[in-house]
Parts: sequence; structure tokens; C-alpha cells
Amino acid sequence: MRIRSAWRRRSDEEGFTLIELLVAATMGVVLMGAVASLVIGALRFQPRITKKSENISTARWVLERMTRELRSGEKIEAGTASEVVFIAYERHSPCGSTTLLPAGQASVPCRITYSCATTYCSRTEAVPGSVAGIGATQRLFSGINSNQVFSFQPIGPVTEATYVKVTFRMPDSQGSGSLKVSDGTSLRNATLGY
Repeated sequence: MRIRSAWRRRSDEEGFTLIELLVAATMGVVLMGAVASLVIGALRFQPRITKKSENISTARWVLERMTRELRSGEKIEAGTASEVVFIAYERHSPCGSTTLLPAGQASVPCRITYSCATTYCSRTEAVPGSVAGIGATQRLFSGINSNQVFSFQPIGPVTEATYVKVTFRMPDSQGSGSLKVSDGTSLRNATLGY
């Protein structure tokens, strides 16, 4: 009888055995380790993601500037896959300066050259008819991995092209090839015949 009453008291007691506590603690440690590794991985990749985002934002800004100037272009003087030379109207004078024209004065034609090397693109602005390579040059964008940036349509002599496509290829920080940012525009003044 004493054994039965002792057995009943033991079966009524609530709690965990030592083995149950050890299994639960082990599962908790494994779960916390998995969560910690996810957080550490996210923190490790954050700088790469930020750099990729900055490169894409800068490429889009430069691309927008290039297409805006090409759109106001009158004619393409020369072009290759890594360079385009065209005449466009600018709101400063002389060409290459930062002095803005008065509000009532018409824009002046300037010779603009966009040139892209394997890692960067630059812009040169000069007076039309000036010798190539002379003018105010500024580096616009770095971080590309190809100098194959420009393509022209219709296909044929570049000086007859009225559409320019600009494509920036940037290295992907995860090593899966290149990221592309692309846009194109027609030379509005050439298309309209001005």
C-alpha cells in the first residue's frame, strides 16, 4: 500500500526529467546558433549591397545626364563603342566653362565628347571645330568593367546615326557576371532637321 501511494504521488507531480531538459537546452543552442549565423551573414554582405546600390545610382545619374545631352544634340561627328563626339546646345559660354548665359540669351553649340575606358567614363566640352582632345575634361563615373558603352542606329556611318544607346556594365559584387544599366535616346535636333 505504501508503494502504491508513493507511486501515485510521483505520477501526480509535474516537471521535466533531466534528459528532457538537456534535449531542450541543446535544441535552443542549435536554434540560437542558426539565428546568429544568419545575422552575421547579413552584416557581412551589407557593405557589398551598399556598394552595388551606390554604383547603380551613380550609373543611372550619369546615364540620365548623357541621354539628356544627346537628346539636345544636333549631329554626331564621330563615334565608336567607347566614344561619342557630338554637337549639342549648352547654357554656358564659352564652352567648357561654368559661366551661365543670361536668361534671354540663346544656348550655344558646343562639341561634347563622352569617352569611356575600361574602368571609367569622362566628358570633354570644347568649341565646335576645335582639335580633338582640347577642352575642359572631367571624369564622370568609375566602376565599369567594359569600354563597350555606345551603339548607334541606323547601322552604317556613325555620322548619320540619329539614335544612341548607352549601356554601362559594372562588376557584380557576388561574382555572377556584370550588372547592366542601359538607356538610349534620339538626337532630337538631328531628327527634326535643325
